[in-house]
Amino acid sequence: MDNQLTLVDGGGDTLDIEEWDTFLNGVYPLDRNRLTREWFHSGKSVYHVTGPNADKFAGTLELGYQIGFPWSLGVGVNFSYTTPNINLDQSSINSAGAAALVVTSPPLFPGVSISADLGNGPGIQEVATFSVDVSGPDGAIAVSNAHGTVTGAAGGVLLRPFARLISKAGDSVTTYGDPWNMN
Repeated sequence: MDNQLTLVDGGGDTLDIEEWDTFLNGVYPLDRNRLTREWFHSGKSVYHVTGPNADKFAGTLELGYQIGFPWSLGVGVNFSYTTPNINLDQSSINSAGAAALVVTSPPLFPGVSISADLGNGPGIQEVATFSVDVSGPDGAIAVSNAHGTVTGAAGGVLLRPFARLISKAGDSVTTYGDPWNMN
């Protein structure tokens, strides 16, 4: 067991949520972008309900993670004509025995400009990898290699796994694991 938390709900039942075998496997991103982080999430969430109404329990069981990164970078590549450059502007070209030809041209060499916008990251975002309806006093869900990515992260990326049990009455208990570094 990685972590666990309990709560006594309004009806006197004890809700227990556990997180087991959590693994967040950071891998090299397929897009080869240094601003992308990619990972696979595996783990298991187990719940137990004890008390006078445990057999009638109904709710939702979630397994997921929170994502946080401090900076985001938006990069744009713009093609334009820039100076210094060469162009023909009302230039006369004389050819033997012919009248002069006056030529005006656009800039002859293309230029490239690159813009980059550095800003604050989106804060902490939460992703429920799985969310299923459950009933009865005990249950579990497991996930193996659920895929996740973040693009535009110009700093470290942390993932904090969680497991959550929410009763139909609205009582909720969430346990959080240790953050995983996805750099």
